[in-house]
Amino acid sequence: MADEKIVIKEYTAPAGGWGSMKGMAEVLPKEGISPATLDALRRQNKPEGVMCVSCAWGKPAKPHIAEFCENGAKATAWELTSHRVTPEFFAKHTVSELDLWPDYDLEQAGRLTHPMRYDRATDKYVAASWDEAFTAIGTKLKTCDPKKVILYSSGRASLETSFMYALFARMWGQQNLPDSSNMCHETTSVGMKNAIGSPVATIQLEDYEKCDAIFAFGQNVGTNAPRMLHTLSDCAKRGVDIVTFNPLKERGWERFANPQNPIEMATGSSTQISSQYHQVRAGGDIAAILGICKIVIEADDRAKAEGRPRVVDAHFIEQHTVRFEDFATFARKATWDDIVHESGLTRSAIEDAARVYMKAERVIAVYGMGITQHRYGMDSLYMIINFLLLRGNIGREGAGPGPVRGHSNVQGQRTVGITEKTELAPVERLKALFEFEPPTEKGWDTVESCREILAGTAQGFVQLGGNFLRAIPDQGRMKEAWAKLPITVHIATKLNKSHLTPGEESWILPCLGRMEQDMQAGGRQAVSIEDSFSHIYGSVGKATPAAPTLLSEPAIVAGIAKATIAPNPNVPWDEWVGDYGKVRNAIENCYPDKFANFNDKLFVPGGFWKGNPASHRKWETKSGKAEFNVPRALNATGFAEQDGRFRLVTLRSNDQFNTTIYGYDDRFRGIKGTRQVAMMNRADILALGLSDGDTIGLESDAQDGHERVVDGLRVVEYDIPAGCIGGYYPELNILIALEHHAIESHVPAAKSVPVRIRLNP
Repeated sequence: MADEKIVIKEYTAPAGGWGSMKGMAEVLPKEGISPATLDALRRQNKPEGVMCVSCAWGKPAKPHIAEFCENGAKATAWELTSHRVTPEFFAKHTVSELDLWPDYDLEQAGRLTHPMRYDRATDKYVAASWDEAFTAIGTKLKTCDPKKVILYSSGRASLETSFMYALFARMWGQQNLPDSSNMCHETTSVGMKNAIGSPVATIQLEDYEKCDAIFAFGQNVGTNAPRMLHTLSDCAKRGVDIVTFNPLKERGWERFANPQNPIEMATGSSTQISSQYHQVRAGGDIAAILGICKIVIEADDRAKAEGRPRVVDAHFIEQHTVRFEDFATFARKATWDDIVHESGLTRSAIEDAARVYMKAERVIAVYGMGITQHRYGMDSLYMIINFLLLRGNIGREGAGPGPVRGHSNVQGQRTVGITEKTELAPVERLKALFEFEPPTEKGWDTVESCREILAGTAQGFVQLGGNFLRAIPDQGRMKEAWAKLPITVHIATKLNKSHLTPGEESWILPCLGRMEQDMQAGGRQAVSIEDSFSHIYGSVGKATPAAPTLLSEPAIVAGIAKATIAPNPNVPWDEWVGDYGKVRNAIENCYPDKFANFNDKLFVPGGFWKGNPASHRKWETKSGKAEFNVPRALNATGFAEQDGRFRLVTLRSNDQFNTTIYGYDDRFRGIKGTRQVAMMNRADILALGLSDGDTIGLESDAQDGHERVVDGLRVVEYDIPAGCIGGYYPELNILIALEHHAIESHVPAAKSVPVRIRLNP
């Protein structure tokens, strides 16, 4: 449960430093820290070491002594915990009882050790053998229409597992393959593909050593990718301007004390990260960026008229882009009244940012889910691309878009076939190599899967890691429908909320963690992952497995596949489980342009780059060029302003990674002992007749006939723009309507949720 004592007190220290050390010191003992944990941290994110299961930030070829962050250490201890969830644990607790436990308590119970089957008569999970589990699951899945079963995957699964999982789906005749990307960066995958022909970052880690300015939008570096702070600190120290746009002041973008810098640790000093910090309204990035572009374009108009050097990169625009004049005309006509109102920033603040942009030769644009998770998230993304294209800041050293991905291999899964879209899968190569007819009908993404579950047409759900039911919107409605699924299967390391709403038949299949030694017939195995920069790394776990009864993820996927679909002599599931190198050979054969000599390059320091055409100004778009796009709206929320309607921004705490809760201390925001809070602007608090510390409720203002309410939230006066509220997910996901998502990409619009305040909950 939450700490008994709730403390709300402003945190004045920098990110990193002694605060980070204290955070690790508080969490690690709770998990029963062992020599294996320390060894994993020593080897973490290093060549021939083990890759962190947390974020997807790059792993340098020349790593620091400690190449892990506070959250990485927490994730490692979380996986290598000494606590165990055995059959005896389940014998003591009904599922109904466990469903009342907080997320933190469930995962703190420890590692799962045995395959478990839900027994409806006793409302408990009971132990089963692996043979029993695979036989029962295969028997049930064979009764289902494959096109109505969902195969979800979390971004932690390796490239090898993901490839096998996607192949199983297609051999079964379907591609309902939603994954973590659907919930966060699918807007990037769709939007960047449309605009520049590449669905991923065009930059690499070393580009940060060559840039002149960094513009950051909607991303909390201190919590979501703390190792990035080393890179940003180095940039700041060499004079790089870092201009940040974010509704909340996040400490990582303000100041950083490097825990590996003896001087900073001894003196209490720190490095200022952002040279400018602009607290844009939630969803206001479109207007803010448009303001910068307007200034650049009008300055260029004057320079051109007066015969001075151009401000835009005219040669680049002419040779490499289309629709510049459409966008330029739109920017010229935009009024400052509209830009200021929608962005929540002053004109002078936007002018300050524009001066930095026009002065810099090489600019990187960093962004996160504060851009992608809006109704008009695609327009926000397009505006970042427009901004970069104006001065030729794509396709050259030290410049380009750098989306910061979340889970460690969420990008890599897409690379090897985890996609519902036929055009993104190597259909012809699959057909030739494995001699079967892959499906061509589009599968279901996350939103579409939820729709089918709500409609009662989905017939099963297999979950490769993750906590789907807790991560999605509309949890109240979804939970009721989820229980009616004919079968639910969970491949997992720890217990979570998704396991506690069983389908008519339900299984929990415990797997090895990435930090653990994976011994198969061919000896100790390595897996691989891809980072945010499209670099691919090998990872070798060494820790003793949590239980001898655990199977690896590839072994579990193969077990389900063999029990469900007919044998195919071209797909040697058992050989692949015995030697993951053979899986990598199959990946190379399917994707020869990205994975040539895969096994030989597995442990290249700094990973090997799979390549990116847009990095070389080869634009694989419909027009054959990079494309400017005119935004459809000046704010990304997708809903109108009304009296009493607020924009809820859902957030991670410092003690959290995605739906995994490590504790109740959001250190950087000064909130300890609770997650039930509503962070509000002081003027809004006073206007409502409230005070800091009062209790309120929030209700969805989606106006679709469904009630969504969360009560018992403590008001916390916070530095956040008026009209906006900050609160934690997954607790507040229940307030997000399923249909409140990015229009094209279907990413839940969790960064601008329409809500109203309940004063007497």
